[in-house]
Amino acid sequence: MAQSRAGNEEAPCSPEAHPSKESSYIFKVVLLGSSSVGKSSLAYRYVKKDFRDSLPTVGCSFFNQCVTLDATTVKLEIWDTAGQEKYHSVCHLYYRGANAALLVYDITSKETFEKAKVWLSELEQEFLQNEIIIILVGNKHDLSEVREVTTEEAREFANTKSILYMETSAKSDYQVTELFTTLACELLKLEQQKKAFHATHWKKSRIDLQERTSRPRKCCH
Repeated sequence: MAQSRAGNEEAPCSPEAHPSKESSYIFKVVLLGSSSVGKSSLAYRYVKKDFRDSLPTVGCSFFNQCVTLDATTVKLEIWDTAGQEKYHSVCHLYYRGANAALLVYDITSKETFEKAKVWLSELEQEFLQNEIIIILVGNKHDLSEVREVTTEEAREFANTKSILYMETSAKSDYQVTELFTTLACELLKLEQQKKAFHATHWKKSRIDLQERTSRPRKCCH
């Protein structure tokens, strides 16, 4: 992974979530979901620390933010994809090579929740489960009194798919920073799991090779 300089500091992860030595990572994060669910507002709130009602994204917009987690610097490259149906067919070009995906829906719109399920199905075809971190995000928590999707329903769905679930509000800044900090922590955990797996696999391969080369050779007659 390429290195990046530290930016805004966020809450630290648990010690298991990151290496003990100073290091840095860059992760690609894609925001997926229907138009007007607040994807751009979430990214803007997190990066600019402000709220802005945005016009529908055309194609894709880009943000980046650094998170410092103890001795580890994580740079999140946030790709905000267009939610309009006419852009759906090209969105796979943007999430190709992603390390994480935030599936955003509007808690006041059942239709956007169903659309998030469609995005998840597409990601499941593109990535193996241990290749990408996915968080289902119910946005517009400030409108909870008119919600169409209950917290229980969304959490149950997320549990059946073994993905994380959080509710946010870009407008009231409810759990926005927590969302991206959680994402950074989960990405570091996954990275460490991959490193541990490769280290174990390499050690086993080396032992097998040493055993083969140390066996006595039979002479030919």
